[in-house]
Amino acid sequence: MCVGGIMATLADLPDSVILEIFSYLSVRDRIRLSRVCRRWRRLVDDRWLWRHVDLAVYKMRPKIMWHLLRRYMASRLQSLRLGGYLSSGSQAPQLSPALMRALGQKCPNLKCLCLHGADLSMVPIASLPCTLRTLELHSCEIPMTWLLKGQDPTVLPLLECIVLDRVPAFRDEHLQGLTCFRALRSLVLGGTYRVTETGLDASLQELSYLQRLEVLGCALSTDSTLLSISRHLRDVQKIRLTVTGLSVSGLSVLEGMPALESLCLQVPHMTPEMPSPAEIISSCLTMPKLRVLELQGLEWDGQEVERILCQGLPHCLVIIRACPNESIDWWL
Repeated sequence: MCVGGIMATLADLPDSVILEIFSYLSVRDRIRLSRVCRRWRRLVDDRWLWRHVDLAVYKMRPKIMWHLLRRYMASRLQSLRLGGYLSSGSQAPQLSPALMRALGQKCPNLKCLCLHGADLSMVPIASLPCTLRTLELHSCEIPMTWLLKGQDPTVLPLLECIVLDRVPAFRDEHLQGLTCFRALRSLVLGGTYRVTETGLDASLQELSYLQRLEVLGCALSTDSTLLSISRHLRDVQKIRLTVTGLSVSGLSVLEGMPALESLCLQVPHMTPEMPSPAEIISSCLTMPKLRVLELQGLEWDGQEVERILCQGLPHCLVIIRACPNESIDWWL
């Protein structure tokens, strides 16, 4: 780098700039850089770098995980991703109640915990850090005693968002147990095939304070899901659904929803009952606060449909795109 005719090196950059560069690196690369020189070791030790830590791509031995927790993850840690905990073998990492309790003690500002492929069968939910506001479980195994109705109300008292993506054990009883989290405002169900329409309706009746609901890749009728939402979630602001069997009458139940701001419909397979663009416009015009309409996977002429919807809904941001591949995360 040349500045004013003088060649500048990386060593000439201020600490703040180098820290910003280091923030884009993986955890492994950061630790390797700490061996370059004393200055870089000091910068890698800076707690600012360890606010958001993604370890989901690694399969670490428990000893290394504990070392990272003690050395780097401290009061600045705000979000943490862990993965690979369903691996078999003597070298496989293990989640334990002790590790979860240590996270809560050493990282009092931890707000988001995301677990990928974790076996939580031996981890009580009470051992999770009580400071969590967001809990994401992706392809995880949970015990039947988790999330049951009547559990200790002091568990996760600040929890505002829970994502349950491809959690095979999750069923109606667990869904009803979510009513214990009085701070909960956002619920994402992805591929939770054991949840029934009856269970969803009964649970939403008690979760009337939800502001965001996403039901993706579940074995639920769209018309039934929308009917439950219209009955019980009058304050919902964001809805995202995988559409299976949506009809004009099903969409019409959302007419007049007073707080709805964003509606996303994923349509993996078109059906004859699917509402036309004109019928979608007619329903959306009755939603006073709707500002975002997203349609994914429709087999219509994308540009023509987008033009029709934009003209009919001038107050909305209209997005039309392909459905996400089922091999990637549902909520992206």
